[in-house]
Amino acid sequence: MVKGILQAFGKPMIKTKIKERMDKLQSWMEADYHLQEPDVVLEHIASVSKFWSVLSEEDRDYIHGARYAIEEKMSWGK
Repeated sequence: MVKGILQAFGKPMIKTKIKERMDKLQSWMEADYHLQEPDVVLEHIASVSKFWSVLSEEDRDYIHGARYAIEEKMSWGK
């Protein structure tokens, strides 16, 4: 029974978590917060990356770009 509940409600909850975390990452990147606190942003990326198998290709690309910007100390630029 518990397994059925997790299957029924787990995916929407995970998708919601992913969306919230990606929105936060986007906000931080656009504010160049990664230049001030790269370790905090990398830790946040790790909290999203644990869902890698269910991330969209777009989210995966965004994460790759964010990591690159952090490594190269690049402004995300608007």
